[in-house]
Amino acid sequence: MTVSPPGLSEVLGRTFPFPRRHFLSIQDLNPVEVTGLLDLADGFVSLNRQTSKKLDLLKGRTLMNLFFENSTRTQSSFELAGKRLGADTVNMSPRSSSISKGETLIDTAVTLNAMQPDILIIRHAASGAASLLAQKVSCSVINAGDGQHEHPTQALLDALSMRRAFGRIAGLRVAICGDVLHSRVARSNVGLLQMMGAEVRLVGPPTLMPAEAGRWGVSIFHDLREGITGCDVVMMLRLQLERMDGVMAPSQREYFRFWGLDREKLACAGPHVRVMHPGPMNRGVEIDSDVADDLNVSLIQDQVEMGVAARMAVLAALAARLDNN
Repeated sequence: MTVSPPGLSEVLGRTFPFPRRHFLSIQDLNPVEVTGLLDLADGFVSLNRQTSKKLDLLKGRTLMNLFFENSTRTQSSFELAGKRLGADTVNMSPRSSSISKGETLIDTAVTLNAMQPDILIIRHAASGAASLLAQKVSCSVINAGDGQHEHPTQALLDALSMRRAFGRIAGLRVAICGDVLHSRVARSNVGLLQMMGAEVRLVGPPTLMPAEAGRWGVSIFHDLREGITGCDVVMMLRLQLERMDGVMAPSQREYFRFWGLDREKLACAGPHVRVMHPGPMNRGVEIDSDVADDLNVSLIQDQVEMGVAARMAVLAALAARLDNN
């Protein structure tokens, strides 16, 4: 049995079974459960900074990563999270499998289910793909991003970074800026931040703002300086050119001029502002390198570290549910 670092055993003692068999949306959680996962993730941050990083919470369990879209940090962090908890972790490659030969997602689900995995993590370009998969398998499914729908574990790790930086989430004023229309990160963050008592603003060009955003209970701005004025957190989003049908934004140079974050625009925010970005970054398009690399204001590298810890917390909670079934 691996010895836990100081303080971690107490946190693990408060591990609760995940409230549902699957984690498909941030709405699967309530504020108490979000707080519990963030507390647990805080403990895993301590573990991940130790020389020995291994536990056996998922010993004997099989975790499958099924990523239909390219990913570096999300897939890698789920793989690390599973291995550090003792799971047998398998990365599937849809582009080199039967899927590339015409097999449907349902066929894939049936095939993978026959292999008896315990947790299946999926990223897919189609909104609702994770929910469809969850209906066809007997294991737990985690949504690692489905189309323009949600990316719930990203919202958890972002909340963890904010809470560690400010000591709280309630009362923070957070501006989510850029290509909101195509962003599943924005949708999950809006849901979690509002649930936890933060004030959320959406900032971006009218063509990149969802038509339904007015019903989300957020303030909407089309001027970056105005939108981030007085904000505690400025979260920049990647301009997702690959998802755009036609011209929805000006040239990249013009986009940076109006909606890219640089020192001059950032000065409009609060005195203790922190900058975030879910990655990957388009430097010189939505964010200037001078801002992104300044560790006095940037939480971007912190988000990468928190990604492993937050996903370990989700896996640990799902393991507790599996153990109780």
